[in-house]
Amino acid sequence: MKYNGVNHIALATGKIEETIRFWRDLIGMRLISAIGGPGNMQYFFEISETCALAFFEWPAVEPVPEKEHGRVVVGPFAFDHLAFGLEREDELWELKDKLNAAGIWVSEVIDHGFIHSIFTFDPNGIPIEFAWNVEGIDIRKNPVIMEPPPNEAAAEGPEPREGKWPAVEVPTMKTDRRTYPGQISGFFRKAKESKG
Repeated sequence: MKYNGVNHIALATGKIEETIRFWRDLIGMRLISAIGGPGNMQYFFEISETCALAFFEWPAVEPVPEKEHGRVVVGPFAFDHLAFGLEREDELWELKDKLNAAGIWVSEVIDHGFIHSIFTFDPNGIPIEFAWNVEGIDIRKNPVIMEPPPNEAAAEGPEPREGKWPAVEVPTMKTDRRTYPGQISGFFRKAKESKG
């Protein structure tokens, strides 16, 4: 398998105006799609050429209570925070200044050894991090397993291991492959037909 990034992260908001203003105008992610229908719109923001952030507009959704990034939770839980990479160290400081100027809480710049980060929250209470990779330390090229001692799975190393899951015995033949229309597929079919 070769992945090209996270296609999109899907979240929900009852505050779409504030959400667009935050992610597009303050954070600087292009709004690349607004599709759907009343009560079920979906908005996509471009993170990179292959990655996007999406918000369902569900009017009755309320912001989650803000939870400190990395604080241990007991009980049902979904995720801790979203972290977005920045190309240059200067961008980290520029973004921190923009958040401060907007009156939005933002942490100091934190040195994690391999990245420098700032932490904040979006208008929906979603905890977010912006990180710049420290030059000369790339855990993607040179993985680091520092858990003392590593658990059994981590001790096996960074590469995917064959034989840990059942093998596919009956692959889907190309002649049997079917796709089914999703909620918004009609919009794209109509747009394609009007062009052609």
